[in-house]
Formats: sequence, structure tokens, C-alpha cells
Amino acid sequence: MSGHSFFDAIKHGLIVSCQALPDEPLHSSYIMARMAVAAKEGGACAIRSNSGADVRSIREATGLPVIGLVKRDYPDSEIYITATRREVDELIEAGADMIALDATLRPRPNGEKLSDLIAYVKSRGALVMADISTLDEAVEAAMLGADCVSTTLSGYTPYSPKLEGPDLGLVRDAVRELSPRGVPVIAEGRIWDPADAARALEAGAYAVVVGSAISRPQLITRRYAEAVKNASVKLV
Repeated sequence: MSGHSFFDAIKHGLIVSCQALPDEPLHSSYIMARMAVAAKEGGACAIRSNSGADVRSIREATGLPVIGLVKRDYPDSEIYITATRREVDELIEAGADMIALDATLRPRPNGEKLSDLIAYVKSRGALVMADISTLDEAVEAAMLGADCVSTTLSGYTPYSPKLEGPDLGLVRDAVRELSPRGVPVIAEGRIWDPADAARALEAGAYAVVVGSAISRPQLITRRYAEAVKNASVKLV
């Protein structure tokens, strides 16, 4: 899918992140594909997915654009979202339209440079989504050739703000800086309800990614259970 077609497909839309790690109840490429089908029926315009196997299954099941990533730990770096060319190759072979990668300014595995990884993804014919946690990282990623940036990692680096909800300030700042460059800003991270998603678009986001609030039932259930527990204590 061309960059123009991809961005036309997601403009002002909802991207659903369908991911389950090995220690989670729904970990299965089949289950994630069915989750993606449900997301499509609900109105998702694209899917964000972890692992080559899940990307392949979701593409076959939905026909939607897929943003792929691979989460893998490396002993010499805190970066684990599509950290090296190895992960990029897995996702390209699986047919990912866009590849999400950690574009924070932390040291990378094996001393690899972010600029080299972005260039490698683009040389393989895929688009790049740069997951960032600060405005400086967003600007740097855009300068290095990322096709879009996502606020995914705000709150997950030691130097970014720890917020209960989405980092709409970062969305606004990134839009102000990157819109003149023609680089879309995607809002992602701690978007817990439809009102959060609407506010992200109002802040200037090109599209919104929602994950846990839709596709991680154990976390959804925990939020309800905690609310019920707190209410019960007050009623005693």
C-alpha cells in the first residue's frame, strides 16, 4: 500500500491495537485475528499488531492496513519495540504496511542508529511510524524520515510525564511542530474511553490508536472490578 493510500485510509480514524504478549490470556495469532475482525466490524480503519505471525493472520482475516511491530528484549538496551533490522525483516516478510519502532533517544541495541533503522525500513518499501515520548524525539524522528509519529511512549521513558490519561499536550505540541513538515501525528497511549479519543482528534491528531481499552479484557475487567470494590467499601 502506498503512503498516500495508507494515510487516506486512516485519516481522522480509529486504529485498534490488537496485541497479547506470551504471558497474557489471549496470546494467539488466531485470537488476535478474530479480535481484529471484531475491531473492523466496530469501525476500525487499521490494526496495530505485535509479531510477524499476528500481522500475517490479521491481514488475511481483515484486509485492513496493518501497522506491525515486534516486542523483543535486548540485554544492552531498554528499547524493545522493533529495535533492530531483524524485527523489520520479520514484519516485511509478514506483509506489514507500516512498521512501528521505538524512536526514543535512548541507547539502541548493538549500537545501531535510529537513522539507519528508519532508512532500512524505507529501503524495504514500508512506511515508518516513530513511537516517541517527547517533542524533541518527535522532531528528530521527522527529520530522520519517519512517515508519522505516535505518542505511544509518553510516560514510558524516565524523562517523560507520568499521566493518568493521554498526553494531549504532547499531541498539540507535536502537531504544531510537524504539521508544516507534512508529518502526521498519531495519538496513542492511555486512551481509556471514547471521550479521550475525541479529545485527541480535537487536539490535532491525524488518527487515534486505542489498545488496552478495547483488546485487553483482563485490564478492562480490572478497572471495573476496582470501581466496584471501591464503591462497595463506601457503601458498608
